[in-house]
Amino acid sequence: MTPRRCRQWFLIGLLLTVVFSLGWTYQQQASQQHHTQDSYALPARYRQLKNGIMIFCYHRVLADSLPTRVAQKLSTNSQLHEFNVPASEFAAQMKYLHDHHIKVITSQEMTRLVRSQQPIRGKYVVLTFDDIDRSVSDNAIPVMKKYDLPFTAFVITGNTGEYREGSQMATWQEIRQAQDTAGDRMTLGLHTHDLHHLNAKFQPIFTQPHYTGKFERDFTRSLTELRTHTGVTASSFAYPYGGGTPAISHFLSQQDLSWVATLNSGIVTDDTNLNDTPRLIVNHESWPSIRDWLK
Repeated sequence: MTPRRCRQWFLIGLLLTVVFSLGWTYQQQASQQHHTQDSYALPARYRQLKNGIMIFCYHRVLADSLPTRVAQKLSTNSQLHEFNVPASEFAAQMKYLHDHHIKVITSQEMTRLVRSQQPIRGKYVVLTFDDIDRSVSDNAIPVMKKYDLPFTAFVITGNTGEYREGSQMATWQEIRQAQDTAGDRMTLGLHTHDLHHLNAKFQPIFTQPHYTGKFERDFTRSLTELRTHTGVTASSFAYPYGGGTPAISHFLSQQDLSWVATLNSGIVTDDTNLNDTPRLIVNHESWPSIRDWLK
């Protein structure tokens, strides 16, 4: 075997090792986000509700390409599986909302409905995206623009432009381009500045007791960064990994926020605590129950 061929096989072996090791790490992250629920489907106690607001939570909307399919076969990376909706399926889901005349509203309209102290009549949907990686700007936003659908994107302000968890985060320039493309359909919220990661025990780093002060400083930094780069003063926040501590929840309740997003599965009703707002992760497992509720 020639030296060149040896180097090629070495690089292939190294790449496969990285893919599998990253996959194991990210599978632990998926387990952390999923540990409080039996499945991603809408919990049974909500399925008979005739009125309410369902908040969709998306992460990745990856193109249906050969490299993506190969990566999905080789890796258990949750960003390729639990937290990905293929671009073709996402387009079909948005078409379903449009064709069935589902009322897709902004997060601002949602908070007004909840705070109106009037019963919510009918079924509504709010679209949200965590992290805002390149797949959202490339594959999701054009589809939502086509159907004139509003959405909220939560930005990790300290990770823009970085490659993390198997995904390329959008740069500030790309986020501003997305604002130009989507116009007033797009609302930006916060997803921390630099606290979206786990410790050595696969626990969200900011939920450790000694991190409360650091979280408060990180939150202030994320507010400033978003305003500096986009001109937006955020009025919403989404917890990384789905939730926080009582101390952090109390701190957020004292901020000038309209709502705080969790990953607790459920339906928003007129008595929902907007400091603990439920959402549903959309994927192949949850979509059938979502579609059934909307029907």
